[in-house]
Amino acid sequence: MPVITNIDDLKRIHERRVPRMFYDYAESGSWTEQTFRENTSDFEKLRLRQRIAVDMSGRSTKSQMIGQDVAMPVALAPVGLTGMQHADGEIKAARAAEAFGVPFTLSTMSINSIEDVAEATNTPFWFQLYTMRDEDYVRRLIQRAKDAGCSALVITLDLQILGQRHKDLKNGLSAPPKPTLRTIANLMTKWRWGIGMLGAQRREFGNIVGHVNGISDTSSLATWTAEQFDLTLDWAKIEKLMELWDGKVILKGILDPEDAKMAAKLGADAIVVSNHGGRQLDGALSSIRMLPQIMDAVGGDIEVHLDSGIRSGQDVLKAVALGAKGTFIGRAFVYGLGAMGQQGVTTALDVIHKELDTTMALCGERNVTDLGRHNLLIPGDFEGRWQKA
Repeated sequence: MPVITNIDDLKRIHERRVPRMFYDYAESGSWTEQTFRENTSDFEKLRLRQRIAVDMSGRSTKSQMIGQDVAMPVALAPVGLTGMQHADGEIKAARAAEAFGVPFTLSTMSINSIEDVAEATNTPFWFQLYTMRDEDYVRRLIQRAKDAGCSALVITLDLQILGQRHKDLKNGLSAPPKPTLRTIANLMTKWRWGIGMLGAQRREFGNIVGHVNGISDTSSLATWTAEQFDLTLDWAKIEKLMELWDGKVILKGILDPEDAKMAAKLGADAIVVSNHGGRQLDGALSSIRMLPQIMDAVGGDIEVHLDSGIRSGQDVLKAVALGAKGTFIGRAFVYGLGAMGQQGVTTALDVIHKELDTTMALCGERNVTDLGRHNLLIPGDFEGRWQKA
């Protein structure tokens, strides 16, 4: 067993063990991937303020996200095809999150279904909704999430139309993989993954296949998905979805202060400052760069979370110091899942927690809820660009 000290260690194992199309699905962005890259590199531009001769004992990373106690201000983000990174991937990730004490968010485009995850866990999880033109399907999907005891609905707003991801197109991404010569050649080198998938509970999209008329295989699913994303989604429709759910709602995909104000006006419980991990609008600013503006616009009116680019506990600390009440990790836990299954997700959470805890102490803080902009240093003229970009 290799010594794992950071998320990149898990990423390297993930790349060796998982088929190329699923590794590339996780490790890619749209078009030139500029936003995908800057989501991580912009964190590096924020510096930390070191403090000494302070009492570092009795530290706590415990916090709350939408009123739910969390072991640290981190949730597992909704990631499609998680069950293709590792057999029964959504179940394994949900169990790891449950044991650690952080929320797990199940994607509409998951392999394991809502019911599969509910049966395998004891703690209510969050469900992420993509809005589709088939309103009857959306209503039934929301009801299934209610029946499963999901404690929050995360409505993704930045995927009405799919951003072009070159690697997915070139790899012929599908679930399960289509038996092309290129795919078969790659799968022959991923025998551990293949053995695991032989015993998987599911290998297709569990929330869709069998729940929509005419969807029985991956080819019809691909057509249906392309046709079903709701191009007409607007704030009025979002409000109706919130009323239909009638519970805790998080609106994900906010990257502009005006959109943040609208979300607050609708009465959402939280927003996620997000650019979909750089997988939608390439050329958009990074989430961490936009966070200060959004906090200034709505920080007192609505709970603000952040995703896109988080690869360490220091990244979590920087987001919280800029005002985020919580963060979401996607790729960071997927690397762990692909590398070592449930244990890999736990390891990813352990790595992030240790780095958050240690960095917090070296910044002179004992409680994660005390973090603020006073813990950060923004070098030179970059400070103005962060505030006014």
